[in-house]
Amino acid sequence: MKLEGKVAIVTGAGSGMGKEIALLFAREGAKVVVADLNEATAQATAAAIAEESGTAIAVAVNVAKEEDTQRMIDAAVNTYGTLDILVNNAGIMDNMTPLHEVTDALWERVLAVNTTGPMRAIRLALPIFTAKGKGNIINVASIGGLQGSRAGAAYTTSKHAVIGLTKNVGFQYAAQGIRCNAIAPGGVNTNIGTGDTVPNEFGLGRATAGAAAMPRVGEPSEIAGVALFLASEDSSFVNGTVITADAGWTAY
Repeated sequence: MKLEGKVAIVTGAGSGMGKEIALLFAREGAKVVVADLNEATAQATAAAIAEESGTAIAVAVNVAKEEDTQRMIDAAVNTYGTLDILVNNAGIMDNMTPLHEVTDALWERVLAVNTTGPMRAIRLALPIFTAKGKGNIINVASIGGLQGSRAGAAYTTSKHAVIGLTKNVGFQYAAQGIRCNAIAPGGVNTNIGTGDTVPNEFGLGRATAGAAAMPRVGEPSEIAGVALFLASEDSSFVNGTVITADAGWTAY
């Protein structure tokens, strides 16, 4: 098994890509901290891991709150003794809202979850990783962080920032045995949708202008496979970069 004896945190692991990453990591031998805003879905993922004879605990976490993030890190260390892999998967959309209609509240909410959340989790994990002389960080970004208009202004900005953070951390801590990479999924069959309300009509129209060129929609398990590659020694020479997983959509 590729992750035998490793301890991993996966945020947003109650559903979608996060759930599949948590399940696959456990199958590969990792002890998993299943973190999600929804405690019930986190517990369900942990139970599914247990049913497969894996090891996991569930933690209710709002990644926009520093105290929740600290509790998540503490849960890994207090339960399993250490932390080896951090997967920042939790994220929200922005209803495809174009800049002229973005409110401060929407901007701050999206950036808090999508960008500040991963930053804080990495910041708290780094002392553990530097003390060990090794560690692995995987940020789930988006092709929205590589392209200009696959979503609204706030989401696009947040994912560009995650990619910049990934490259910065990957290089700056490389000599300390720490790797930091990102996955940029294209359209994936998850429940993230466009946000929690009806999407902005203008923004949706602009964001989906090139949707016909998308070869196909991906499955969460396909993104989990990329995460496993990055979490394992198979990718030991891969650091500070972004792997695009979109069936070739952005290659057009």
